[in-house]
Amino acid sequence: MSAHAADRGVAIAVTRFPATTRTAQDAAREIGCTVAEIVKSLVFLADSAPVIVLCSGADRVDESKLVAVLGVSAVRRATAGEAKSSTGYAIGGVPPFGHATALRVVVDRGLRAYSSVWAAAGLPDAVFPIAPGDLVRLADATEADVT
Repeated sequence: MSAHAADRGVAIAVTRFPATTRTAQDAAREIGCTVAEIVKSLVFLADSAPVIVLCSGADRVDESKLVAVLGVSAVRRATAGEAKSSTGYAIGGVPPFGHATALRVVVDRGLRAYSSVWAAAGLPDAVFPIAPGDLVRLADATEADVT
């Protein structure tokens, strides 16, 4: 993940904590920021193809909006096993980019409200800060209103 960012000109400073950062609430508590500044990396299956949705920790994905953005007939949250096999990471540590296979990524436009957000760094106790614009670029993501 860090190598992926470095190859694209962005240095990632990963911070590890003694306590878990698996949930948005856990991460915000450890970092000392608001839940809204945490990036949730959610894995969905869209007509059975895995898709990553990145949104604020304070928001919930509206599946009907996601269906429309993706142009598919249905979406559902991936199981823990499906998420790990698709991304290479366990739920609670899924980074926004640098997955095991190339995946479609959608970033909710609401993240642009923040100058910096915190995303998972591949482990349940590791996160990194990133500007939303860099997040979109590094994830090669589509920006849309999905919350």
